Amino acid sequence: QVQLVESGGGLVQAGGSLRLSCAASGRTFSSYTMGWFRQAPGKEREVVVYISRSDGSTYYADSVKGRFTISRDNAKNTVYLQMNSLKVEDTAVYYCAAGSRYYRGYSQEGGYDYWGQGTQVTVSS
Repeated sequence: QVQLVESGGGLVQAGGSLRLSCAASGRTFSSYTMGWFRQAPGKEREVVVYISRSDGSTYYADSVKGRFTISRDNAKNTVYLQMNSLKVEDTAVYYCAAGSRYYRGYSQEGGYDYWGQGTQVTVSS
């Protein structure tokens, strides 16, 4: 069992930055691919970015490429999402997820075993 707790959300003006953190319990953090998803009001949850458990490779949604950066610290059981040049359309609840279901693909929710409770990010114009 892995428990995930996100932090770092808040209200920021367009063009600003935020860093989200996701702290994981358990001693098997390094064996999971870690992803960030987001869900805006009235929309489906979508993948933002993930970082592989095996080689640290990353995937970014086109909408955040060049602005967001994911990193992980396996010694601290924590994954980070640095968000720069934020836009109003980045407003959403952001969820951290831990996954091992490679056969379902890590761009899909089904690839993940555990989810955090979410943290609100609001970008004002």
